This record gives sequence, structure tokens and C-alpha cells, in this order.
Amino acid sequence: MKYAIKIHKISTVDELENSWNIEDYKELLERFDFPNAESTDIKELRELLFMAIADFETNEAAAIVLDYKLSDHLNEGQIDSISHEMLVDKISEEYPEIELHQQLFNINQLLYKAYNGKFPNTKATIVNFDITPKANADENITKEIALKCIAKSLDSHNVVIRLFGNQLNADEAFEEANDVIWELQKNDAGYRLITSEYFMSKEEFLKQEFEANIAFFEEE
Repeated sequence: MKYAIKIHKISTVDELENSWNIEDYKELLERFDFPNAESTDIKELRELLFMAIADFETNEAAAIVLDYKLSDHLNEGQIDSISHEMLVDKISEEYPEIELHQQLFNINQLLYKAYNGKFPNTKATIVNFDITPKANADENITKEIALKCIAKSLDSHNVVIRLFGNQLNADEAFEEANDVIWELQKNDAGYRLITSEYFMSKEEFLKQEFEANIAFFEEE
């Protein structure tokens, strides 16, 4: 299948909008022994949470936030281990279960800001682009289609290209595309893709406008 791609803007951010809401902050305040926060101002609740977090050791705070967000995916031992590793490693980039990377990024950055930089600073990449199907190409743009097309414009040293060469070439199914790309949104201006800077950095883009021929894995 063939697609025409035009990249409009590539942004690097250290926080994703709307990754935490009022209910999140109130629940976390409860868990950090600051109950009954009555404010409905999200900025004020965030400031209160940062004050509450400061009374805890870094690994204790990490464990509390990890338990709140990821207790359905991680057991107590895993949470304890990650809560210590987060202080020295970019867990949101290195953790083997890619489907947890976005939540680990959000947790890491909350703690990074609460502790004024004691945790590693991780980044996300946002790409705004147009993608136009050519000939009989599928018009339903999935994460796999978007990632395979975008990969055509990336430097050969890019992590996605090195880790998922077989999947990009359609020698294997590319189920990981759904986790490598955290979000894919369609709007009036085109498409908006969000991923980790680890998987796709601004400096790795070689072309802003190009065509991509992609294929899909077919079981024999």
C-alpha cells in the first residue's frame, strides 16, 4: 500500500496534557495522607500534591503512585523494584512491557517535577502530520499504518527501525505498534501522533514530505 505523508510539526515535551485529572489528584492526596482536599482547581490540587509528596522518601512516593496507576498490571514486588529503579534509570523507556511505557512516563514526570529533578527527565514526541492513501490503500489509518509510514522518514539508527525491522518489513505481525504509538488522533488539521522520544526523536526525522510503500504480514 502506498501513502503520501507530510509532516507539519514535531514537538518534544516533558509532560502530556490531561494525563492527570482532578479525581487523580484527590485520590493521590488521600494516599499521601492529605485527605479531604476540597479544591476543584486542578493547579491548586497539583501544588498540594507536590507538597504532600515532599514529606515522603522518593522510593516511597514512587511506590504509592505506581500502586495507584498500575496495581492491575504489577504485583507488590514489581512495584517495590521499579520504585527504586526509577531514581537511576529511565524505566518508562527501558521496561520490557511496552504497553506500560505511557503510564510509566506520566508517573515518572509527575515525580520528576514534584522532586525538582531527582528523578530522570524523560521526554515524549508529538508529530502533527497529514497522510493520504494512494490508489487502493486503506483509508482507515491505524497505528501500524502510521508507524510504518513515519519510519520511512527516520534515520537508520532509530530504535524502532533497529528493534522492529522484521515487523516493519512485514516479515512478522506488528502488534507492538499499538504500544509504541501511545496515541493517534485525527482532527481537522490532520493526524496527531504521540510516542516516547526513545522511540522517535525530533532529530531523527530526515524528510518532511515523502511517499511510503508499506506491506502487512500475512500468515501462510
